[in-house]
Amino acid sequence: MRKDLPPRYYLTHFHEFLAFFEGASSALLSESAADFIQRFKTLDDDKQCIVVRAANRKYAVIDRTQFNYAEINYPQQQIDWLVAQGWFGDLTHASFNDIAGVLTKEALLAILSEYGSVQGLASLTKPKLVALLSEHINTRGWPESFSLENYLVCLFDEALRFLLFIYFGNTKSRLNQFSMRDLGVMRTRSDSVTDTARFESNSDAQAAWFYANHYSQLAFYNDDRLLELAGVKFPQTEEVSASFYRDQLLYALGLKVLAFDKEKGLEVLQLAQSDKAKEKWLRESYKDGKEDEVRHELESIIDNPQSDTLLAFAEDFYARKYHKKRTSTVTDMLRNASRTLNIDVSQNQQVERGVLAHYARNGIEGWRTENRLWRSLFGLTFWKQLYEEDTLVTEFDRRPLSLKQNNFYAKFESSIEGLLDELDSKEKLRFHIHKMATAHYGKVNSLFMWSSHLLTPIEALIEHGSLSAIYSLLRMMCKDFESLRDGFPDIMVFDGALRFEEVKAPGDQLRRNQLVSIQRLQQAGFDVAVTTVKWVRDPAQPYVVVDIETTGGNNSYNRITEIGMVKLVGGEEVDRFQTLLNPQRRIPSSITRLTGISDDMVADAPLFAEVAEHIATFTEDAVFVAHNVNFDYGFIKQEFARLDQSFRRPKMCTVREMRRTYPGLPSYSLANLTKHFHIDMEQHHRALSDAKAAAELLKLAFEKDDELTAAGDLA
Repeated sequence: MRKDLPPRYYLTHFHEFLAFFEGASSALLSESAADFIQRFKTLDDDKQCIVVRAANRKYAVIDRTQFNYAEINYPQQQIDWLVAQGWFGDLTHASFNDIAGVLTKEALLAILSEYGSVQGLASLTKPKLVALLSEHINTRGWPESFSLENYLVCLFDEALRFLLFIYFGNTKSRLNQFSMRDLGVMRTRSDSVTDTARFESNSDAQAAWFYANHYSQLAFYNDDRLLELAGVKFPQTEEVSASFYRDQLLYALGLKVLAFDKEKGLEVLQLAQSDKAKEKWLRESYKDGKEDEVRHELESIIDNPQSDTLLAFAEDFYARKYHKKRTSTVTDMLRNASRTLNIDVSQNQQVERGVLAHYARNGIEGWRTENRLWRSLFGLTFWKQLYEEDTLVTEFDRRPLSLKQNNFYAKFESSIEGLLDELDSKEKLRFHIHKMATAHYGKVNSLFMWSSHLLTPIEALIEHGSLSAIYSLLRMMCKDFESLRDGFPDIMVFDGALRFEEVKAPGDQLRRNQLVSIQRLQQAGFDVAVTTVKWVRDPAQPYVVVDIETTGGNNSYNRITEIGMVKLVGGEEVDRFQTLLNPQRRIPSSITRLTGISDDMVADAPLFAEVAEHIATFTEDAVFVAHNVNFDYGFIKQEFARLDQSFRRPKMCTVREMRRTYPGLPSYSLANLTKHFHIDMEQHHRALSDAKAAAELLKLAFEKDDELTAAGDLA
């Protein structure tokens, strides 16, 4: 049901926003921000509405002609008063970024025309027109004949952006998120919010704003401005919260300056404390010949690492550059992969599913895990510590402060260890996980998405894994969540013993974060392997060739009237299925003439819902094949969606396969191909007949592939 907001909803939201700064965050306010709040509260409602309407705009420049809102009394007179009182000014106060955002291309061309000929300017992009206007204004000023009366600049923009930053913790979020919340578009977490300031001190808040504000504008700085910024005395940060923004800017600024002033770029990078900044500094300094300085820094990191990720890099880089080891740890791990699997080439778009299907056919249990298993286990195990003992600053936050600051264990060590001591058996851990999932199902969090299958791999891990190994890895995540929030292996397998596997198809690379997670899993006591895949034509891979007849071509409102399926394994038919279906709507006469299927024929036929389970089982772990596969697949997927069920299978198209293996034929329609290859066609446009014909085409394509393989021509 559509929700409507009251006429002055935005003013209510703004007062809610300002109320945030009456509590713990009041100590973080800058002078200009505090002055803005005080002045705003003295305005009457109509003037407050104008200010908030302007505050809701994306840019500091506004067009006053767009402010004739019905709920505001005499809006233009209100604006005149606000201009006189210094709330708004003319465009001389605007940044060119704001001007570019508000002025249309036509308006820019009109202004430029006042300087002379505009021939050829219409072909320029808007940013180039803004740059050209900037040059003219800097040298000649604004053209006197061009009226700028309609455009105003919010002179409170700097104070407002600071307040938004303190509230949301970033420079991108806007006040419209309150409306999105009330409309139900955005889900929030008011239950985990307490009166907590985002920063520990006023000086840290001011420093964080300095870094975040410059970072948001870095893309607009030219080389001179970048060098100027690189040369300033950067504000000191005391706590982790502000240091995050400091390192974010210094890394990005260092990379930009490095491109044209290497020495200065390295200076900036060396000031940052983040892993990626240190790694970049070490790599570039080594290239610059500072081998002794780099060696000393690497040894310092190895002796006292600030994170698992940086330690992994330092150990590897030190071994290769100073012990003359020729290959990286990542390369070694790939070369020493413990297993290679031959997987059917049809699985090349979803290799992990192909590997799991391969194991299932061999009686081996497997689960798709990746990051979701460990992040959900971590979140459910420590839900109380994360969302009750720790806090969210506002309801729009997703991640608790301790995870943002990467000091979760340091802040809650006693509570974490007390919980793990209490959960001293698999049964207690399993009960705790179910209890947390039941109590908090559906609540917004930054760690995982809820689903009905969330607990399945967790249950398998608890059942087959070592409790001490599980707790060892969870402790590692508590101590350095930033390094262990992702990069976990693709699948978990139980073949008499539990193991994790990182699956790599030909051409895939092992990333640094994956290496770190694999190493930590091994340290915790888990068996971990890197499994490489070789693409083959696996004779055990089932293919289900499908054809459907429908009431029309659009699956949004047309329905299936007949389905036929033929299952092939090793090129031989092993099963088939066919049924008419009641589409629950009239079959057009044109369709009846084409297929021969009438309303009378389907009147007593089953509904799709009655055969859905059989279709899902029949196609499970198989490749879904059809002639123009997206048509048949799309209809069947849509039918499952109507039942609130998902349907995902690897797809293969016999049109594409025949074009690839038999190029140059005059037509690749099913009828013409069957005629060309002398394939018997019992009744065209009947599902099972067409499915059997397409199955014969698939066999022909596979036979051609086998011939090319034998001849050594297949890539």
